[in-house]
Amino acid sequence: MAQVASGDFFNNAERLAIDTTIRKSEQLCRFEFSVYVGDTDGAARPFATRLHNTLVAPTKSILILVDPTSRVLEIVTGAAVRRKVSDTEIEHVVTAMQALFAEGHLADGLRQGISQIAEHAHASV
Repeated sequence: MAQVASGDFFNNAERLAIDTTIRKSEQLCRFEFSVYVGDTDGAARPFATRLHNTLVAPTKSILILVDPTSRVLEIVTGAAVRRKVSDTEIEHVVTAMQALFAEGHLADGLRQGISQIAEHAHASV
């Protein structure tokens, strides 16, 4: 299920583009993506993990959390995802996303990261 909690960070076209990328990526790799963009409640990693654990199928889910104010990016993957996508692959995705974020391209960075994770998961089948 595509979820984008984004507050006022995206316009309608960007939100639609992210949703479309999520749907296509979920179809490609059969895992579920959720995106949270906003302030974290305390430390980012525990907050992201708590959000991930509330998803319908956390084992088969990827949560991407971005806190633009604190300049934080966290990606939490479920156990089934970790069997298909390595930590090294996630680190490369994070690096690519951060480069786009640094250029002011938040929506594009999210779309690229989602697509890359899906491609890594699909390629390992």
